Amino acid sequence: MAAEARNQGVAPHLVAKIIASYVSHHNLTPDQIPELITSVHRSIQGLGGAAEQPETLIPAVSVRRSVQRDAVTCLDCGWRGKMLRRHLTTQHGLSGDEYLKRWNLPGDHPLTAPSYSAQRSTLAKELGLGRGNRNNKPARGRRPRASVD
Repeated sequence: MAAEARNQGVAPHLVAKIIASYVSHHNLTPDQIPELITSVHRSIQGLGGAAEQPETLIPAVSVRRSVQRDAVTCLDCGWRGKMLRRHLTTQHGLSGDEYLKRWNLPGDHPLTAPSYSAQRSTLAKELGLGRGNRNNKPARGRRPRASVD
């Protein structure tokens, strides 16, 4: 009766099959078998149960203070720098999107310091990057064809 109460909800033939397969491929002493039975039984009984709750994340700094004019701060460890992307991949193994999802941040949350972004933007505009060929100048080394009328 006590054995039936212990095995309630777990199919004994399933436990026996798993143990028989394990014992046939591994060398066990007779005193290890009861521990193996208990371990397999506990594992099967735990299937389909509630998963463990993920730990509550506590940021190193507040989200509001993580973005300042000259630096952004990592919420995981408190690292301060101009850009978080490389730090996130090398130190935490996260992409920018994974980091934003992990901390429930909006998609437009900056991962680059605002002053650094402005500096890079100004430099790109001075160099004429991203505008395409708007001046309609011929490509370098080519001359326009003479039209034959």
